[in-house]
Amino acid sequence: MVTLTDSSAYLTPDDVDTTPHSIQAEQALLGALLYDNEVYHRIGSIVNEKHFYNPVHSRIYETAARLIESGKLADAIVLKNRFSQDETLIDIGGEQYLAELLLAAPSGATAVEYAKMVFDLAMRRELIRLGGDISSEAANPENEQEAIEQISDAESRLYNLAEIGSVQSGFESFKTAMIKSIDMASAAYARDGGLSGISTGLIDMDRQLGGLHRSDLIILAGRPSMGKTSLATNIAFHIAKKFREEKSETGVSKAADGGRVGFFSLEMSSEQLATRILAEQSGVPSHKIRRGDINASEYGHIRDSAEDISNIPLHIDDTGGISIGQLAARARRLKRMSGLDLIVVDYLQLLTGGKALKSSDGRVQEVSAITQGLKAIAKELDIPVLALAQLSRQVEQRDDKRPQLSDLRESGSIEQDADVVMFVFREEYYKARSEPSEGTQEHVTWQEEMDRLHGKAEVIVGKQRHGPIGTIKLSFNANITKFGNLAADDRYNDLDH
Repeated sequence: MVTLTDSSAYLTPDDVDTTPHSIQAEQALLGALLYDNEVYHRIGSIVNEKHFYNPVHSRIYETAARLIESGKLADAIVLKNRFSQDETLIDIGGEQYLAELLLAAPSGATAVEYAKMVFDLAMRRELIRLGGDISSEAANPENEQEAIEQISDAESRLYNLAEIGSVQSGFESFKTAMIKSIDMASAAYARDGGLSGISTGLIDMDRQLGGLHRSDLIILAGRPSMGKTSLATNIAFHIAKKFREEKSETGVSKAADGGRVGFFSLEMSSEQLATRILAEQSGVPSHKIRRGDINASEYGHIRDSAEDISNIPLHIDDTGGISIGQLAARARRLKRMSGLDLIVVDYLQLLTGGKALKSSDGRVQEVSAITQGLKAIAKELDIPVLALAQLSRQVEQRDDKRPQLSDLRESGSIEQDADVVMFVFREEYYKARSEPSEGTQEHVTWQEEMDRLHGKAEVIVGKQRHGPIGTIKLSFNANITKFGNLAADDRYNDLDH
């Protein structure tokens, strides 16, 4: 067997390259790949061409990978024709170098270990490069970025390095993007209901949206008392309760069903949010739980429900007035520590844009920075972000109280950045506040309308990049703040009587 020599042997002591790398590990990996192309299917998920230190090795691996993915043979003879006029390969031995790689190939069983070594050394190089950049930026007196913002930026780059193996992903080939699209379609085809996103637990909403899609910013808006927090809580709880984990061949954990949820509750405390969920699960109204006005049977329901749901992966952060930068940092940390498949923000107008935005910039610019930040988080973490939003008072001034896109506060930025915009609307709420005098024909008509509207709600999809707009009919039980599938959950209406 031919023994390949590490190129560092040709360096004098003063010129030794101390950058973390191993030319011999790269040579061994390439030799195993050229000897047995089946090795690629074991190492392809571990390394790519960017992880090789030697640029010629990078190009050899990229060419071989492209041939193998196309169902073609990739050995020294085939690559010889591809690199016959390559001056950089000629400099290190030319065609003979490819033959030596093949002859020095180790057992294919060791290829995975070599791949892990090449990947680890590449990550060390990236980490050194990133550390140098962070140090240089922090020491630069002309850098006007505040220290806390530099920390957030550094954390973002460290997260990207840990997740995708590089600080910046850069351009991606159309082929890679197309493979991701096909994978998504295949997963939807195999999943019950044909959903390409995470199920909300509401049949008609899933049918309209196809579930909650990764990297999407979803805005759920409404006037006060419409139930937007309740709906968001119902969706978040369902997803967390349904969570089921599975591991890929490389040991990476992912959600097979449901997901891990991070809930940023900027208005309500974590205790209030938990009380709502307990009420929904136990069937005991939340106001009775808060007052302790419950009997032994209801207490038993509450206790049993608490035991059933206490370990679901629903994480609540009820810190008020945090900035979009702080939210991003906490979301990254949660994903690294516990995993994260959905973020809920209640609600976006309570976020701040950070000190970088001066008060003179105006609220419109601040909200624009917030929505852009939320969309950036969705893309960076590759998860859906469900953000609640308040509507302006102009809704109340119209005869038809159904909201529309122009009712969004600072609608230009919110509507532009969102992938989906939905509005919660309960006509029963408005009808109840226009009761005529009893004993009149108007009151009889009003009562008939109230009976028709009782326990019903609408979610109006005003914008959707991936599909049609329309109206989703849901049931709503105000006592336990629960939205449900209208036909299946009519039984909850009986609780009000």
